[in-house]
Amino acid sequence: MRALGRREMLGAAGVAACGLAAAGCSGGAQAGGPAPGIKGKVIAKTSEVPVGGGKIIQKWKIVVTQPTAGVYKAFSAACPHKGCAVGSPRDGVMTCPCHGSQFDAATGKCLKGPADAPLPAYSVKVEGDGIVIL
Repeated sequence: MRALGRREMLGAAGVAACGLAAAGCSGGAQAGGPAPGIKGKVIAKTSEVPVGGGKIIQKWKIVVTQPTAGVYKAFSAACPHKGCAVGSPRDGVMTCPCHGSQFDAATGKCLKGPADAPLPAYSVKVEGDGIVIL
């Protein structure tokens, strides 16, 4: 077995560091579902989410939007690029303040990078005047 050269050692160290950085930057983007204990809970009131706008729920890092009257959507507010919290929608777009990634407020689809994945979506329903995570 031959000894690794300086470039190979640096390359291996870089790969390991990138892997750790990627794991650490997930920032809680909940691809597997909502935070434990949130299912069935009212996360916002319908009156708090304007048509064409949204509300960030800091406690769970979720953004709730109302792209059209009476239609409510919920997404992880953690940008899949580095985990920064996206801003509330403006003109149907949520923008990450850290690096400028943009997401569609109706679908969570990534419209502009550097992020290359959508915001994970959560199923919601309206119960009375509350928006509930399913």
